[in-house]
Amino acid sequence: MKQITVIGAGVMGHGIAQVYAAAGHSVVLYDTQKHALENALKAIRKSLESFFEIGMIAHDDIDAIVNRIRTATDLEEAVRESDFITEVVPEILELKHALYEQIESICKPETIIASNTSTFPLSKLTANAQKKDRMIITHFFNPGQIVPLVEVVKQDVTAKHVIDETVQLLKEAGKTPVILQKEIPGFIANRLQAAVVREAYSLVEQGVASIEDIDLAITHGPGFRWAFVGPIETTDFGGLDTWQRVLNQLCPNLDDRKSAPDVINDMVANGQLGVKSGKGLYEYNPDTVLERIEERDRNFLQLLQLKKRD
Repeated sequence: MKQITVIGAGVMGHGIAQVYAAAGHSVVLYDTQKHALENALKAIRKSLESFFEIGMIAHDDIDAIVNRIRTATDLEEAVRESDFITEVVPEILELKHALYEQIESICKPETIIASNTSTFPLSKLTANAQKKDRMIITHFFNPGQIVPLVEVVKQDVTAKHVIDETVQLLKEAGKTPVILQKEIPGFIANRLQAAVVREAYSLVEQGVASIEDIDLAITHGPGFRWAFVGPIETTDFGGLDTWQRVLNQLCPNLDDRKSAPDVINDMVANGQLGVKSGKGLYEYNPDTVLERIEERDRNFLQLLQLKKRD
């Protein structure tokens, strides 16, 4: 891949651009807003400094990686010579369809077009596409430059070489791609995550424990193990006969609601949106939120470093 284009310079976009530039690729980062591109480059540099601080890259690598990223506010300039395009635009289907129409009228016929969507099935994204066989989903997780997982979603018409080249590109960039063999809402990780979140909020509503202790029960229990042993292998280690009894006992008592919990609905209705509003189930001081995010990312980096030794 001689040139990779990332469309959208927001939180996920600049993280993905960093991933590919760090892997040695020439990257064009596109956005309609010049200030968004300027902020993205600052964020990339700051992120790379964190990688340097824990010894994952050399200091000289920071400039080298940033210099591989060229910004553009002209779409034709951004995609005309690209070999691989990733769009990271808002989750509005009409917006994505309009973007794909523009891209396909400009880019090379062999260019692979990927979406970072976590919402739409590939069949809907490609509904109006000229060449459906070259389109694919590469779903990164925030922060994209740190979390290893990327879900790769194909469909029956997706060309095999598109799948193979995409997986190879991600592996060379240090990512862990997993391929969905069939379309399903939420893909893999978000379905698993949603199941845990639904049960966590059910425990909150029942007053079983404090919100702090419910979070600790995951981060210091299953979450601790899941970093290296997934839920399916966990059942093998525990014994399938044991887990058969556990599931038979617990499944009838688990939350099975079909929509968001009331506690979330009530807080959203009151404008309590979490970090973005300063209050969710926890309260957030605007002066310390950034510090908390930076602390989170440092911890993630240390875990990433540990997993790379695995």
